[in-house]
Amino acid sequence: MDLPLLRSPKTAIAGFRRFIFRPNSQSYFFYCTSPLPPPHQQKSQFPTDPTSQNSPIWSPSRVQKLIASQSDPLLAKEIFDYASLQPNFQHSYPSYLVLIRKLGESKHISLVDALVGDLKSKRYPVTPALFSSLIKIYGESNLPDKVLGTFHTMLEFNFNPLPKHLNLILERLVSRRSFVKPAFDLFRDARRHGVAANTKSYNILMRAMCLSGELSIAYKLFNEMLKRDVVPDVESYRILMQALCRKSQVNGAVDLLEDMLNKGFVPDALTYTTLLNSLCRKKKLREAYKLLCRMKVKGCNPDLVHYNTVILGFCREGRATDACKVLEDMESNGCLPNLVSYRTLVGGLCDQGMFDEAKGYLQEMLAKGFSLHFSVADAVVKGLCGLGKVEEACEVVEVLLNHGVALHIGTWEIMLPRIFAMNDLARTEEILDRVKKVEIKGDTRIVDAVTDLEEYLVRMIRAR
Repeated sequence: MDLPLLRSPKTAIAGFRRFIFRPNSQSYFFYCTSPLPPPHQQKSQFPTDPTSQNSPIWSPSRVQKLIASQSDPLLAKEIFDYASLQPNFQHSYPSYLVLIRKLGESKHISLVDALVGDLKSKRYPVTPALFSSLIKIYGESNLPDKVLGTFHTMLEFNFNPLPKHLNLILERLVSRRSFVKPAFDLFRDARRHGVAANTKSYNILMRAMCLSGELSIAYKLFNEMLKRDVVPDVESYRILMQALCRKSQVNGAVDLLEDMLNKGFVPDALTYTTLLNSLCRKKKLREAYKLLCRMKVKGCNPDLVHYNTVILGFCREGRATDACKVLEDMESNGCLPNLVSYRTLVGGLCDQGMFDEAKGYLQEMLAKGFSLHFSVADAVVKGLCGLGKVEEACEVVEVLLNHGVALHIGTWEIMLPRIFAMNDLARTEEILDRVKKVEIKGDTRIVDAVTDLEEYLVRMIRAR
């Protein structure tokens, strides 16, 4: 039978006063009734197993399980310390490891350091998990100096650091701008200590250099990879492409893509997103569309983000007709347009005065069940009214009202004079009745619109 768990920190602080031994079942349990006796009397409180007068009741494995089961790290430390006082008792390495992790999670760094020092002084054989845990503990406690020092701690344990330890340290260091240089120095020194940097190591440093504006150093690291037979991966290329695009050097990024494809790499979706964004912003829309078409051939199916990026690019440059073509390609390739696709396209068509086309996509959008922001609907209605197509504007209004979309008060103020100019009072009253039934939503201000419309109608009728 395992020892029962202690549930309260007060129990640990009071100490374990008495053990009760049940010889027939060879099982043991304890409870706490009062504070610990003085240190010179504590050993006498622990009887030994009657089958072996030299063996303590607690085995290292039982203590390890007891420590692991505690939710309070300080209580776990109390148990660890109390067990250490027992004659002929030596903690197992797993007990140290689990306690270090518990204390580290609660930011008890000084206690962690003391345990690590104890492991070193007693020459415990350690595993890579210890140093991975230390790097994580120090990193999450915002102690970059200690993160860096973990590399040297490994050497003091006569432990050869692994590439994964180097990468963990580099990641933590470069996350702080003031530690990019120490990270770079460690990267250079690691080889002297027998730690071979791998692709991930280079990628970490390359990204840090790019974010620091040191693109030339990032390129040197990339070329160094090739010289040292470290094979770059898709991320290696993407890091440089993103840096080039941030500097508006999109042609260089496209050249890297070609080099990447020639060497047999298959760019991922994020790589293409980076390039498409940059090409569209540089108004290289023809190149962006060609790249979109090549993606599927090169093993990466375009997704919503890729298509929407190009649609937005065309609409921004007043080429809504080309954006419509992209939407058609999108559906033919099995990628269904979403709300963003339609809203971008309808807005672009309205900006170019192509309100009939915008009306068609608006109706298609509503038929597919997409919710519609009033600003998109208003743009279409206002545009049709501006062209004198009041009947068509009314048709759009009816479709919108049927789908629970209310127009803004400003749109009504534009529509009504044109409706009255047609001498169609019955239709105006019909539309007004429909407006009253629409649910109040967002910033459409239907109540204000209805009030103003009624006043407007009264004025117009009196004037006639």
